[in-house]
Amino acid sequence: MSALKWQGWVVGLVALAGMLVFAPLGLYVWASAEPGPPPVRPAVEDVRITGCRIDAASRRVVAAVEVTGSPAGPGAYVVTVEFRDTAEPGPGTRAAQALVRVPGVAPGAQERSEAVGPVWPVATAAWCGVAGAEFVPAP
Repeated sequence: MSALKWQGWVVGLVALAGMLVFAPLGLYVWASAEPGPPPVRPAVEDVRITGCRIDAASRRVVAAVEVTGSPAGPGAYVVTVEFRDTAEPGPGTRAAQALVRVPGVAPGAQERSEAVGPVWPVATAAWCGVAGAEFVPAP
């Protein structure tokens, strides 16, 4: 065999040996890295509607909102509540919405508030749901 052929084999074997040595080392370094921060939980998961009723005196829809505090720390929630006559929105229809602010919610604590909606038509059942929520950490 010629010298160039032997040099090619030597280069290939050295490259293979380098991969066998450094690949496990690279995997070890990659696996031992510190974990990143936990993913941020959407504020909508902390909010739920516990009741939906029509006030007899004013004929307005009232939604009972319950917020469970975020593990990220104390803060306030701004919740958008939606009022419709059916659970599924119709095509091209716009539902009435109301904002409710729930201040001073401690981590893990449950706070309650009410969102007052529009005057509701007679003999029509109301549906209340969470359209959105935002968590604002305390300063």
